[in-house]
Amino acid sequence: MARLDVKIKGLRLKNPVMTASGTFGYGLEFADFVPLDGIGGIIVKGTTLKPREGNDYPRMAETPMGMLNCVGLQNKGVDYFCEHIYPQIKDIDTNMIVNVSGSSPADYAECAARIDKLEHIPAIELNISCPNVKNGGMAFGVTTKGAESVVRAVRERYHKTLIVKLSPNVTNIVEIAKAVEAAGADSVSLINTLMGMAVDIEKRKKVLSIGTGGLSGPCVKPVALRMVYQVAKAVKLPIIGLGGIMSASDAIEFLMCGATAIEIGTANFIDPTVTIKVRDGISEWLDQHGCKSVQEIIGAID
Repeated sequence: MARLDVKIKGLRLKNPVMTASGTFGYGLEFADFVPLDGIGGIIVKGTTLKPREGNDYPRMAETPMGMLNCVGLQNKGVDYFCEHIYPQIKDIDTNMIVNVSGSSPADYAECAARIDKLEHIPAIELNISCPNVKNGGMAFGVTTKGAESVVRAVRERYHKTLIVKLSPNVTNIVEIAKAVEAAGADSVSLINTLMGMAVDIEKRKKVLSIGTGGLSGPCVKPVALRMVYQVAKAVKLPIIGLGGIMSASDAIEFLMCGATAIEIGTANFIDPTVTIKVRDGISEWLDQHGCKSVQEIIGAID
């Protein structure tokens, strides 16, 4: 049987399959469906310094080959997470990773610093697709300066594995990846959702409460693959690929394009056992093709 373990800097994963933030809760919600310790890493829902109510309903909409969401990072804040959620997840035998969001570099850094103290959280994933409240609402991740400012602030106060999740809503994602690499990121994950909208023609209204939302699902996979491939050729950081992964073959495409690991998101809503199916499917494919390790196919595409 082929070896599936991979490393994201100092972070060792049993296998390259992870869950995408916001689609797997805190992991506990899926314990009845899959063995949580069989997943390479679980990235829990977005966490902010202060509690957030999120956006008004409706905030999810189905689209052809995907879905839109504008949940708005609803959560009870980092202190609640540390006091109430962490004790419930700290002994799960896999990498429990927290997705961190904020409205300023200082917010990100303070939130990360509090999580840094939690012994059994070995990494965080920075969501830099959040609006910069001091810059007209423009997301940090759409400019090199904005992305770099967040990563530098967090790097000063966070000492474990730092993954930065990149926004695809940019002209040149390679420039953003290079900026966060220079600022101290240990890894990048891509892509976050693409901006989109849906319209109800009978009501003559936008479907989502705030009009636009993040598009995810199979429809974004070609864009995600292209971006992973480009970034893999441009930086030395290990890459975590995501965007429309529904099957083991989808995951293998990302690995071949240069991803060291992958995240599964929207597919969890369709099949709560998909993570384990993808893990086993990768293993079967490697065995069928005479591979001794998943490392043999990472970056296989020239």
